[in-house]
Amino acid sequence: MSAGQIAALIAAGAFVLLVVLLAIPLIKLGRTLDEATIAIRKAHQNTDPLLIGANDTITHVNTQLERVDGITANAQAVTGNVSALSSVFTATLGGPLVKTAALSYGISKAIRARRKAKAGIEGKHSRRGRKGSGKS
Repeated sequence: MSAGQIAALIAAGAFVLLVVLLAIPLIKLGRTLDEATIAIRKAHQNTDPLLIGANDTITHVNTQLERVDGITANAQAVTGNVSALSSVFTATLGGPLVKTAALSYGISKAIRARRKAKAGIEGKHSRRGRKGSGKS
C-alpha cells in the first residue's frame, strides 16, 4: 500500500465518520418533524368541532340579532304612531279645550262680578233700611 492509498483510506474513514455523526442529528430532526406533523393533525382534528360550534353560535346570534332588529323596527313604528296620535289629539281637542277653558274662565269671572255687584246693591239697600228705621 502506498502512501496515497493510505491517505485515501483515511479520508474515506473520516468521511464515513462524518456521515455517521451528521446522520444522528438528521434522524432526530426527522423524528421531531414527524411529531410536529402529528401535533398539527391533532390540532386540526380538534379545531374542526370547535369551529363548527363557533359557526353554530354565530348563526344563533345572527338569528337573535334579526329578531332584535324586527323588535326595534316595531318599536320605532309604535313611536311614530304614538307621535302621530298625540299630534291628532292635540289638533282635534287642543283648540276646543282652549276655547272651553277660556269660556269657563269668562263665565266664572262674570259670576264673580255679578255676585260682587249684587252684594254691593244689597249693601246699599240694607244701609238705607237702617237709616229709615232709625228715624221712625
